[in-house]
Amino acid sequence: MLPPCMRIIRCRAFILTLINSNNTVMEKLISCCGLDCATCDARIATIKNDDVLRKTTADKWAIMYNVPGMLPSMINCTGCREPGVKLAHANVCEIRKCAVAKGFKTCGECKDIETCNLVSGIHKAVPEAKLNLMNLN
Repeated sequence: MLPPCMRIIRCRAFILTLINSNNTVMEKLISCCGLDCATCDARIATIKNDDVLRKTTADKWAIMYNVPGMLPSMINCTGCREPGVKLAHANVCEIRKCAVAKGFKTCGECKDIETCNLVSGIHKAVPEAKLNLMNLN
């Protein structure tokens, strides 16, 4: 599951605390679908109140996700499972809606994760997301 050079030292709620072979501790804040919110530019910009990063992220995401007119003011999120502000997409995210409707904290709790069409696109694009979910259990 994890690369041999890494091991889990703590797993609580949606936070995986890992240590690598250099004894560097890393925390991952796991979203419903398994993405690591701790490394998300929107969350980092929000936590640090970094308007330059908000603009860079808005410009990048406008192209990546074909959202012309994405503004830096739209880049505010603490993570879909964390208290606080969310990206507008969190309100319409089918993956998040499904997990909440089933009473799950993440898709990793669902028996259908291997065959789920909702989350499979993310797991194909970011295989680490699925690995994150598997390591929560």
